[in-house]
Amino acid sequence: MNSLDDFARGKLAGLEARDLRRWLKPTARLDALHLERDGRRLMTFSCNDYLNLSQHPRVRAAAKAAIDAHGAGAGASRLVTGDHPLLSELERRLAAFKGAEAACVFGSGYLANTGIVPTLAGRDDLVLMDELVHSCIRAGARLSGARAMTFRHNDMAHARDLLAAHRGAHRHCLIATDGVFSMDGDLAPLDELTALAREFDGWLLVDDAHGLGVVNEGHGSTRGFDTPLQMGTLSKSIGGYGGYVCASAPVIDLIKTRAASFIYTTGLPPACAGAAIAALDIIESEPELVARPLAKARLFTRLMGLPEATSAIVPIVVGAPGRAMELSRALEAEGFLVGAIRPPTVPEGTARLRVTFTAAHPDTEIVRLAAAIRAGLRALAA
Repeated sequence: MNSLDDFARGKLAGLEARDLRRWLKPTARLDALHLERDGRRLMTFSCNDYLNLSQHPRVRAAAKAAIDAHGAGAGASRLVTGDHPLLSELERRLAAFKGAEAACVFGSGYLANTGIVPTLAGRDDLVLMDELVHSCIRAGARLSGARAMTFRHNDMAHARDLLAAHRGAHRHCLIATDGVFSMDGDLAPLDELTALAREFDGWLLVDDAHGLGVVNEGHGSTRGFDTPLQMGTLSKSIGGYGGYVCASAPVIDLIKTRAASFIYTTGLPPACAGAAIAALDIIESEPELVARPLAKARLFTRLMGLPEATSAIVPIVVGAPGRAMELSRALEAEGFLVGAIRPPTVPEGTARLRVTFTAAHPDTEIVRLAAAIRAGLRALAA
């Protein structure tokens, strides 16, 4: 026993008392929709693999071919060991798909945002964020040393007020938002944010992790908008692992020479790059596949009497963490895995089920899931 152990046990006990302790549960993915946990076969509605491409034969074959040709790992930082041709090709493909001049691939989406923000903002600057941006944007803002401020979720009047009051006191301004908000599934008003960025000389960063492959014919939430910094991941609709940012050539050159999370980490493994290129091929050539996750989510919202889904993510907000856990357990008993999301991932009082839909979910199972959730909500209310 020592003070470190005492500290850890005390923190864990406090979290458990508030239904906020988190546990890793051994879970094996069996196919695009099913997994095995505690000896039971469950259908998952918690996965971000929106197009099921992690299990697609062409994507798997591309990953295997990359390993056979280039090995399992990159060996070192890209600036040290040399720029792998597969990574350069992936960056060219991402930039073309997102309508940008260039792209930079990172080891993950988290690494991307914790590298991008400090590269572009510093002590004399302002970072203005939607209050519900992903944690990695907040982390990047803290690392930058810039003045960090948040505006109320999707409240453009509040964002304007903050810019009017504070923009003039800062050298540069970075405005950051999710394109599709990961816990609510709603979209940022990029038309208004783009106008504000132009008016106040702000640089708009959009985290499109949950938009690529799902909204706007798969091109993501930023399509049609003048977005100088389009960030995203390779771990959701792309089905693999990694992160990226698309921007102008000078901005990408600066990021590649100054972003700490790019410079000081090993490059993405060849298998991830090969798989992502194959996934982009499929997204570009199969519009019917791309349309399915949103159609499935909209079937669910119709069945539940909820506002029409605008992405593949639909929240069922129940309030207290214990209620969310109870509802999740009830659904697991019915053969569904739907994860309970609790603070600090979501604000206090908004614990929820985060229901996600993929191209392969059968309509019959969505109908059954909706019925099970309605039954679970009635039981909570009794």
